[in-house]
Amino acid sequence: MSTRSFLEVEAKFAVADSAIVPDLTRLAGVDGVVSATTHHLSAIYYDTEDLRLTRSKITLRRREGGHDAGWHIKLPGSAGRVEIQAPMGEPVDGFYQVPEDLLSEVRALVRGKPLAPIAQVDNARVESTLAGANGSPVAEFCDDHVTAWSLLPGGTQSSWREWEIELAGETTGTELGTDLMTSATALLLSAGARVSSSPSKLVMALGDSANNAPLPPFQVEPDIAGDSPAAAVIAALTLNRDKLLKYDPIVRRDEWDSIHQMRVATRELRSHIETFNGILGGQELEYIESELKLLAKMLGHARDAEVVEERFLSLLDSEDSGVLDEDTKEHLRHDMGAEYRRAHRRVIATLNSERYLDLLDAIDHLLAHPPVVTIAPTAIEPEPEAGPESQSEPESDSADVASTDTSEATVEDEATPASDVEETAEETEEQAPSEQTAATEPEKAGEAEPAHASSQSPAQVEELLSEHLDEAYKKLRKRHRKAVKNWSNRELSLHEREDFFHDMRKSAKKLRYAAEAVGAATELKTKRLYNSCKAMQSSLGDFQDSVTSRDRLLQLADHAHRRGEDTFGYGVLYQRERMIGLRALDDYAKEAEAIEAAYARLLKSLKNSRKGKGKKKSKKK
Repeated sequence: MSTRSFLEVEAKFAVADSAIVPDLTRLAGVDGVVSATTHHLSAIYYDTEDLRLTRSKITLRRREGGHDAGWHIKLPGSAGRVEIQAPMGEPVDGFYQVPEDLLSEVRALVRGKPLAPIAQVDNARVESTLAGANGSPVAEFCDDHVTAWSLLPGGTQSSWREWEIELAGETTGTELGTDLMTSATALLLSAGARVSSSPSKLVMALGDSANNAPLPPFQVEPDIAGDSPAAAVIAALTLNRDKLLKYDPIVRRDEWDSIHQMRVATRELRSHIETFNGILGGQELEYIESELKLLAKMLGHARDAEVVEERFLSLLDSEDSGVLDEDTKEHLRHDMGAEYRRAHRRVIATLNSERYLDLLDAIDHLLAHPPVVTIAPTAIEPEPEAGPESQSEPESDSADVASTDTSEATVEDEATPASDVEETAEETEEQAPSEQTAATEPEKAGEAEPAHASSQSPAQVEELLSEHLDEAYKKLRKRHRKAVKNWSNRELSLHEREDFFHDMRKSAKKLRYAAEAVGAATELKTKRLYNSCKAMQSSLGDFQDSVTSRDRLLQLADHAHRRGEDTFGYGVLYQRERMIGLRALDDYAKEAEAIEAAYARLLKSLKNSRKGKGKKKSKKK
């Protein structure tokens, strides 16, 4: 089915029936009105019973009459609304079916809910085409007399008149377009119009009857105190859920970088669930986490193919040795593109599956009815004043995070007896239930339940969330030590040694996400920690992309060998990728040092905060 899409930039004005259209050639950039046509339009608007599209500022309609009769969907955009159109099609058993191309744009919102008519809008329109100095259309002006019916319970008939001006052709997004819309607003207001309070005819048609529709799950407010730790976690999870829904249709359209962004949203969501386990809990969380892991893996296959294709093309562009034969070049140019297209088709099949839609339902339910772990509030005692002895103590236990040399020849082995003991203790801590996990058992401190979470003081929220941040930091320190200690361990394969840095990247990512959530929920300044983790994640991401590209080069070389082709060129590119990967580690030591410094600074800030709050409490007593 043929569809077309474009960016819609328009302004609407409410106007009295007696108002006279002003001289439109007074608008900036308009030299004449080249045509004026009368249309009789009739549109049926569709939505779910709980108005999921309308509440998300999306309109879906089937319109008869005019030059663009057919199906239209309008989506919110940063610079205007994106409109996608599709042909009317033929009715099936007397009913018109929403075209699949348009349905895919909202499937993540609609899921299994049926779409049904919610309003009818009839419009007697006089459409004027406005042209610039060269005679090309720059805008359209519509004088609409509207009659509408809400088909919702309690809906009524209404009628009104409005003026609408919309940029046309290449005017959209230009300085001329901005000037034209500014002058149109001034001119039409002076002619008695008012800027419309409603963004669409549909909202006007529904009126108060929209209040009779039930709320969709994603708009249900959780019954938790706004200043509780759970509220901060839910806020972070909600942002990730919204990103997931935002990128779903973009992935379906296969827009550039969409797979990557949806994968990031998926992994952020899962990371927050893992990091803040103990604030929320229960089997529902485990189910969502496991399903998100599978979704991220599916997206990862497509993302890897996309990245490797880009790297192969870059390698070909920079290749000047002349050792690559034509067969090798052909495979490098086309094989990964074909693999990406296959992987993308599998992604779309996943996004259309009931399993994926069930996952979205489960996430909505979790956010609306969070299984909060109830923990008894604890008082914050004032810390003793620092004496001469305590002043000489280190301000944090974050030692050895930056001692890293990633050269092939020499890497400092920091496994001293003391650090060996510390690492063993951390490994035991990971294998056994942590104190936080133990505290969630019903007989000790509370249990996970979808119930009201009691209010806690900002200090208690800060304390609890910082504990989860500390857990993420400890895991990063442990993985850092393993990566550094094993980098020159020739008893391990190259892949095994590189995997330690891949694990380090995942820890940096989780700590970054945790810092973002904690910073948003408390007064702790976590931006420095967030940025330092992001820098390391970026470098190690480049390193891992190089590893992935090398793996694929080995596979292609093996296939070429079986076909009897020359494989020398693959070896040349493999070694070049190896050197690119090593260069990505050049700043690893500095980035590890920056994370340590940022976390030590954060601990100092937290310590001072506790001390200040403790003093205030003592004075009150």
